[in-house]
Amino acid sequence: MRLSFYLFFLLIISTLGCTESKTESQEIPSESFRNEVAATEVRVATAERKSFDYLINATGKLEALSEVKALVEREGYLEKVQVLEGQFVQKGQVIATLDRREAEFALEKAQINLTKAQSELEVLKAQFQLALESKDPQVVKTVQERIRVNSGLSLAEVELKEAELNLARCEVRAPVAGRIANIKFKEGSLVTKNAEFAEILSTDQLLLRVKVLESDVPLISSNQKAEIYPISDPQNALEGRVIAVNPKVDENGLVQVTLSLNSAKNLLPGMNARAIIRAPQSNSLVVPKDAVVYRSGRAVVFTVEGGKESKWNYVEVGRDNGREIEVLEGITENSTVITTNNLQLAHQAPVQIVTE
Repeated sequence: MRLSFYLFFLLIISTLGCTESKTESQEIPSESFRNEVAATEVRVATAERKSFDYLINATGKLEALSEVKALVEREGYLEKVQVLEGQFVQKGQVIATLDRREAEFALEKAQINLTKAQSELEVLKAQFQLALESKDPQVVKTVQERIRVNSGLSLAEVELKEAELNLARCEVRAPVAGRIANIKFKEGSLVTKNAEFAEILSTDQLLLRVKVLESDVPLISSNQKAEIYPISDPQNALEGRVIAVNPKVDENGLVQVTLSLNSAKNLLPGMNARAIIRAPQSNSLVVPKDAVVYRSGRAVVFTVEGGKESKWNYVEVGRDNGREIEVLEGITENSTVITTNNLQLAHQAPVQIVTE
């Protein structure tokens, strides 16, 4: 009985001791736990109000400034192709010829008819000599016109011009200066009138047509600078400028913008290229893009308070250019923002600024 009482007494003492220890542990201030957590090393930057280059990215295909079709102007057999694809030609240069024999026969016939009509004209002049010597200029003019018509000279002259034109049409000439592309026929082919023989491309100056979002159109204007990166040489930018903005929005909410390139060296029409159009924005509050993280779909920027702990700030962001981003509201100018180790950072977490 005495042993049981002794054990019961020990149990009561141990229970009270545990309760007291638990109470003491709950009374330890939370600040003590925060001091025990190692500070997160972070790099920082300053939220600045400055000019901000918004970059509009778009892709498209290069085009020749001028793309003109060289047409065959009469039906016939293609006798000779005088150019190769890629060859540069001058305006008016002969690039192909058709079989000329039929046209030459027609020209010879027209010349014979003209000679015959001229002889008939001399006969009629002799018959109407008195009328041609009239002192009335109007009478003389009327008689001369009738003699030309009745002799067949007027018609013969028209037929000769037509024959000469048909002979000239046996030659296919370049309508503009440029490089030959897409030759459609080989020598010996029978071609029809107005058939397309080839294209002439003015490759000394190229255009790039791209599609941009309709929301970006107010930021684009004529003569605005752009950087062009051909897929064939993506590391080196070519200078370009905006020359036209289509006033119509397509069914996908996109607008076509045309840019000219200052250099077309080693480039060909049809090549793919990327354009970056710079749209400067003045007086914007800007932070490095790495300073913005997203929590539950909302943008957050952590700032440093008192040089020792982080502060969670919900922000509204604007445009970004890949390196910097606009902050429309949520932090103030000259705030110290955290740019590293902020993905898992918590509010009021201890931080240590690293400057190296």
